[in-house]
Amino acid sequence: MTLDFDVRATVGPFAYEAAFSARDEVVVLFGHSGAGKSVTLQFIAGLMKPATGRIVIGDRAVFDSDRGVDLPPQERQTGYVVQELALFPQMTAAQNIAFGLSRGPRRQQRVQQLMDGLGIGELGDRRPATLSGGQRQRVALARALARDSRLLLLDEPFSALDESLRTTLRRELLRLRTTLGLSIVFVTHDLREAHLLADRIAVFDDGRLLQFDSRETVFRRPVSRRVARLTGVGNVCEGVLRASSAGYVDVEVDGLPLRCAPMARQLAPGSVVDVAIRSERVVLRRGEQGGPNTFSATVAEEFAYGSTHTLHLQPAGPGPSLEAEIAARPYEVLDVAHRRHWTIELPPEDLHVMPRSE
Repeated sequence: MTLDFDVRATVGPFAYEAAFSARDEVVVLFGHSGAGKSVTLQFIAGLMKPATGRIVIGDRAVFDSDRGVDLPPQERQTGYVVQELALFPQMTAAQNIAFGLSRGPRRQQRVQQLMDGLGIGELGDRRPATLSGGQRQRVALARALARDSRLLLLDEPFSALDESLRTTLRRELLRLRTTLGLSIVFVTHDLREAHLLADRIAVFDDGRLLQFDSRETVFRRPVSRRVARLTGVGNVCEGVLRASSAGYVDVEVDGLPLRCAPMARQLAPGSVVDVAIRSERVVLRRGEQGGPNTFSATVAEEFAYGSTHTLHLQPAGPGPSLEAEIAARPYEVLDVAHRRHWTIELPPEDLHVMPRSE
């Protein structure tokens, strides 16, 4: 199932504007609370009406302001799961799944097929209050899929679950996407969840779609400082463009010349730019400083997070202050805990240059 979405509206304090598509894939809507992610799902599902624009699901326009088209939710071929799940407490799991299905011989067969597929085949007679969080989540997913929906809208469905259960259900969702041929639009503000699930990511901020691209492009090549910060890029530094060609860009950052990956957009020498590198891409080296993109730095602070360590680095001379993230095993092998002074290397392919935006 395909989705083409291009709408504008006034929503509360901000002017909403977004355009993106889904093509038999998982599109993650990412951003902070109140950025416009859940509103987007409500526009697609028909629970809210945009001011202008067009929404096409499959080969049918379900909303078109120019033609006066605005189909009701039940005619849009979508399944919708909200964070609170909204299961009917007085109904059994099977009755919740069957809600909205036409009566007939196929109804019970469809319900049992979905329950079996989601591993809850023996729970049909149980009410929601007697089910675990993961079981309730599977019931909600089954209900959303019951009407042969091929476009699944999920609004932070796993946020109330513990991490191990969330991991299991994320894998289950990816399996369903493949076996049922679904397109999924998934709302989250969890970076790890976005990275695990997304084929493409739409980054929202204050009702605006800032970037829509593949997962790797959004995380490694954000279009602006704001997108970089929203997607967890630990290091964004101001610099001055010195030279550029098709193969590289030379930028000076805090007195240190850096060779960086080429920019998609050409700028004149002397332009002020932003240079970004993710914390996990910063390299710590023993030995003397030498070679391009290296400088000396001291570990000023460090924080342990179990499987990783985050280091705050201060330059000993020219160069930027940086944050570096290092996994537990390399941290131990390099004996980082007992060594304060390091040579820092910033690989050119990991240095992303953006036009200065704020």
